[in-house]
Amino acid sequence: MPAEVDTGLATLSDQLLLVTVLLYVFAMIGYALHLGFGRRSVQQAAVVREHALVGAGTSVPEAAPVVEPAPADDDTAGPRWPARAGFIALVLTWLGWAANAGCLVTRGLAVGRWPWANMYEFVVAICLATVTAYLVMRHKFPQLRFLGAFVAVAAALSLGFAVRYLHVQAGPVQPSLNSYWVAIHVSAAIIATGLFTVGGVTGIIYLFRKDGRPSRLPTRADLDRITNRVVVLAFPLWTFAVIAGALWADKAWGRYWGWDPKEIWAFITWIAYAAYLHARATGGWRGRAAMVVQLVAFGCLLFNLVGVNMFLGGLHSYADIPGSP
Repeated sequence: MPAEVDTGLATLSDQLLLVTVLLYVFAMIGYALHLGFGRRSVQQAAVVREHALVGAGTSVPEAAPVVEPAPADDDTAGPRWPARAGFIALVLTWLGWAANAGCLVTRGLAVGRWPWANMYEFVVAICLATVTAYLVMRHKFPQLRFLGAFVAVAAALSLGFAVRYLHVQAGPVQPSLNSYWVAIHVSAAIIATGLFTVGGVTGIIYLFRKDGRPSRLPTRADLDRITNRVVVLAFPLWTFAVIAGALWADKAWGRYWGWDPKEIWAFITWIAYAAYLHARATGGWRGRAAMVVQLVAFGCLLFNLVGVNMFLGGLHSYADIPGSP
């Protein structure tokens, strides 16, 4: 390891990442217990009774108000321990977030640079951005607590993959990466990717969610609105990241755009998300069709993150994946 690297901080960073994975795993278990065994709300109980009456041939008054599932905080029947499991899961998520942030900070201090210059560091940063987006949105919209289990499992699996296949020792980077543009371009891409990941998770849940059946999950209409709001927030950030990347390319290589594989797929991702937003705004697309477009865009984003770095290379081949040429 290079002499300028603080080996103590680098080791601490690696240890904090392992702690982060464990905390997210236990948080996932807590969320799953709450989601699977939590008490049914008053509104959901009313929906169940209404379905039972219809099934038994009993008429339901037409003037009866339409009842929507309420947040899980309104539970009224059943055991109390799942609620405690959900609270513990939230605490573990915050602790995991702190360890995740500590992992990045200590790695950055160990090498004296922004800690997202290779694939390993980028994945760790994206997981932090994804969990941050969930925690902030959950605070503003309590009904989003159901996302905890899905975000935690995505973060735990991604970090586990990073530890197993992407980890590299802390060290210096190529001269072109020693630039303030790392803080501008890459930071915007990381935050946008974190938000897009939340949208991808809600989109996948949407496809499996069946309306008309009692469930602790939000309705499809709610999932559709959540996904749209997340994409609306993330899209300008991704647009800025693409523009900032072009400006950085001009400074580093003397041209704004060179149709490098990473540039191509960043643009394809932008086009895909723009198509989703355009379809909703002008075509009135809602529901499954719009969600499929959003998930196609999310697939483009994942390929831009993983596939391009692992298989296509190019001028952006800074992934530094162990075993790669």
